[in-house]
Amino acid sequence: MGWECTRPEPLSPGLRRVEAPLRSLLSVTRVAIIDPQPAVRAGLSMLLRGEPGLMPVGAAAGVTDAHGLLARERPDVVLIEHHLRDGDGIGLCRRLKAERTATRVILYTTLPDDEVELLARVVGADGIVDKAAPPAELFEAIRLVARGDTALPALTRSQLDAAAHRVEPDDLALLAMLVDRTSPADVAATLHMDRGRVAKRTERMLGSLRRAAPRAAA
Repeated sequence: MGWECTRPEPLSPGLRRVEAPLRSLLSVTRVAIIDPQPAVRAGLSMLLRGEPGLMPVGAAAGVTDAHGLLARERPDVVLIEHHLRDGDGIGLCRRLKAERTATRVILYTTLPDDEVELLARVVGADGIVDKAAPPAELFEAIRLVARGDTALPALTRSQLDAAAHRVEPDDLALLAMLVDRTSPADVAATLHMDRGRVAKRTERMLGSLRRAAPRAAA
C-alpha cells in the first residue's frame, strides 16, 4: 500500500505571526563577552539583545572573571578582546580550546593586524571581527561560527613566510597544521607526539610568533 501524498494545510494568519518568533526562540545563540572596557561590554550587550536569535548571557573584564562566567553559563560563542587587563585574548582562547569545550571563540578587537590574524589561527579561534566593523558584520560572524563555520581572514603568503622565519625549523610542520586548523588529535598522530607535548611545543611557538603586547587600559 503506497503512501498518499497530501498538501499541508496553510497556516492561519495568527499562526504565521508567531511562527518566526517561535523559530528564533528554538535557535537562540548564547553569547558571552570578555572585554576590559565597561562601555564596550554594555554596548555589545545592548546590541545583542536587539538582534533576533542572539542573547548575551554575561560579561567579564578579564581572564580571571572569564573562567567562572564561561563555566557557569556555557555560552555557544564568546567574544574576546585581544588585550585584557590580566592576560590576553590569545592565551584565553588557547586555554578554552585546550579544554575541548564546545564554545566557539571570536576575537573581537581593534584593528586586528597580521600578527593577531596569524595567532588566532594557531590557537584555534573561530573568527576575528574588527570593533570598527558594522554590527551586521559582527552578527553574521557570530551566526557563522555558531553553526560550525569560521569567520577568519585568509592569510597572505607574506604572513606565512614571516611566521616560518620566526619559528624553530622543527616547528614548521606544527605551524602549518595549526594554521590549516588540523584537529589536535590529528596533529598529535601525525607528529607522533602525545597531546601534552604538542601543547608545550605550541606554547613555545607562540612565544616566537608574539610581539610584546600593550596592557589594556583600566
